[in-house]
Amino acid sequence: MVKRAMLPQVRLRRHRPGDLDWVVQRHGELYWEEYGYDERFEALVAGVVARFVKKFDPRRERCWIAESRGERLGAVVVVKQSPRVAKLRLLILEPKARGRGLGRRLVRACVHFARAAGYGKLVLWTQSELTAARAIYEKLGFHKVRSAAHRNFGKRLTGEYWELNL
Repeated sequence: MVKRAMLPQVRLRRHRPGDLDWVVQRHGELYWEEYGYDERFEALVAGVVARFVKKFDPRRERCWIAESRGERLGAVVVVKQSPRVAKLRLLILEPKARGRGLGRRLVRACVHFARAAGYGKLVLWTQSELTAARAIYEKLGFHKVRSAAHRNFGKRLTGEYWELNL
């Protein structure tokens, strides 16, 4: 059994300038290295980030950055999809931060925020091959409502739509 090095305390904070560029860059790099997604995936992420910035409503939307000693280790975003529905977007964790409950902590922050903001439902879109993220969603009560095969990001994928009634 390989023992992981201890991470210093990790805090979740709101985004600030420079963070969202990091979110786009790390999505592009990690999804290329780990899943073979091409630059079209990075472009999709950049579009999500651009819409988040342009339409940002701090009462109804939020981005969390997981940070330890000034180093970014992960992120997640909640955006308004409709007055009653929020959407979880862009969950990402650095490889060295995985397997420690940080992903669950980030998603749990989204759930708590969405409830407090008055949403009735939290939805998300993911891919079937992202098994660690899917496990987090399932453990926190999300249910897969449908799936659809598609060809995006340079490969064949199965997109999954999940939701959680708040």
